[in-house]
Amino acid sequence: MGLLKTIFFLLLFYYAFKFLAKLFAPFLMKKAAETIQKKAQQQYGGQQQQKSTVREGETIIDKKPRNQQQSKDSVGEYVDFEEID
Repeated sequence: MGLLKTIFFLLLFYYAFKFLAKLFAPFLMKKAAETIQKKAQQQYGGQQQQKSTVREGETIIDKKPRNQQQSKDSVGEYVDFEEID
């Protein structure tokens, strides 16, 4: 009798969980999507504030910093190798 009772409660819990998941899953997914959207807007908003100092029609060119030439001695030594078949 105990085995049947256990199986009954497991099935009851399983179907109750499925039913509740169908009810609350859309709500939880909507909340998760809103949270992700808010984070994206905050991140994008921070980038917009940085770019807002540029007037419309103005062009900004970021130049690559000049690299100082390193001497060939600091690169390391050359090692000759042969391919092995």
